[in-house]
Amino acid sequence: MDELEERLRQLVKTACSHPRGTAARQRNLTQVIRLITNKLWREHTPYYQDALQQTWVYFCQNICEGNTGEPYDPSRGSVITWLNFYLKRRLQDFYIDTQKQQAKTLSAQAGRQGGGDGNETIDPVDNLPAEPDVPLLLEEVKQWVEADPEGELCRTHIANHPEVTCQVLILRRLPPEESWKTLAEEFNLSISTLSSFYQRQCLPRLRKFGESEGYL
Repeated sequence: MDELEERLRQLVKTACSHPRGTAARQRNLTQVIRLITNKLWREHTPYYQDALQQTWVYFCQNICEGNTGEPYDPSRGSVITWLNFYLKRRLQDFYIDTQKQQAKTLSAQAGRQGGGDGNETIDPVDNLPAEPDVPLLLEEVKQWVEADPEGELCRTHIANHPEVTCQVLILRRLPPEESWKTLAEEFNLSISTLSSFYQRQCLPRLRKFGESEGYL
């Protein structure tokens, strides 16, 4: 692990010595991503991929400059430790949010059964502002999804819902992503249906693109 950490330290140092948006910085950061992808914390939860996506966004925005938080400080630990800490915090956030959503659903069901007063609890998470400054990597992903050169993303859709395609969902889930709750209400589908389709059909295509571009 010491050899890996030293290698990562040198790659980060070299990447950050180049201006933001340059091919040289992107090339070195891509090597960092390749080395740490299989070292990050893993768990089998429905929201793991969403938390991981947020972690990569955080990495891109703060590895060299602190655009949305404190920049990475190698003197305080390895890149792997830094990202695992952030990833676990996001997983905790998703867990808490899931519990809140379940509690609200049960409360709404009880209200309908008992008459209720029609009051609706507003989730403060829904009022968070969109994250600014989308990194270069995400911009390239967005351009690829919108172009859909082979038409595969447009063709792949949820059964009996041709309007809910991989192209639509990937674009809507790119940071600043729309919540599954919002999408479920818009398309009149359950959150589990949307999330399952996204993980089975959309994520593999995203990963294939990332591999073809050298990001993974």
